[in-house]
Amino acid sequence: MGDPTRAGLADYLQPSRFVDSDHPRIIAFARELAAPHNTDRQRAVALYYAVRDRIRYDPFRLDLTPEAMRASTVLEREYGFCVAKAVLLAAAARVLGIPSRLGFADVRNHLTTPRLRRLMSTDLFAFHGYAELYINDCWVKATPAFNRSLCERFDVEPLAFDGEHDALLQQADRKGNRYMEYVRDRGNFVDLPLDELRGVFEEHYPTLLAHGAVEHAANFEHDAAREGDTSCES
Repeated sequence: MGDPTRAGLADYLQPSRFVDSDHPRIIAFARELAAPHNTDRQRAVALYYAVRDRIRYDPFRLDLTPEAMRASTVLEREYGFCVAKAVLLAAAARVLGIPSRLGFADVRNHLTTPRLRRLMSTDLFAFHGYAELYINDCWVKATPAFNRSLCERFDVEPLAFDGEHDALLQQADRKGNRYMEYVRDRGNFVDLPLDELRGVFEEHYPTLLAHGAVEHAANFEHDAAREGDTSCES
């Protein structure tokens, strides 16, 4: 299907249950970042880097309650996993009049920590989330999941975004080891399909969900530093 016309983008500009772009906290965040810039592309890039690096990636604090998955909550807590960070980026973009939607895919992760491997029992990350932003008449994928400091722990180049080209997870680390593989596209959505996501997680990651409360105090970045296990898995 081709790109919609500007008139057909209205749904991608409206606040929704999880992409709560009408929340005062989201509005202030987006406007502050946009202030120094003149174009949608520049503003989108500023939003991307703020979400990527200010919001710490942490899959251990997995909270799939509706309140936790709202963009305003993610911004307040300053941590989240890939889906939560994508929701925040999408919400901030809508504040600035940049149409946004959420994209999902299953990816195979070859670089993780022993604790996360044990809890997930697989290297398949189902329902990995990213944002898609409509800039200069094109949908552009933006993946703000992994903050710069976490990438340094894993010796992976932080994912850059220029507002013109898709920013998808790196295929290899700095040593050339396999890092991420996209194995299934789950489509794009105006808002977060939380019930569908929760069902997939319950099917694939029962141990991770069951230990959520126990693991709440864990910190993925600290875990990576302590374990020192960033080897590539086949």
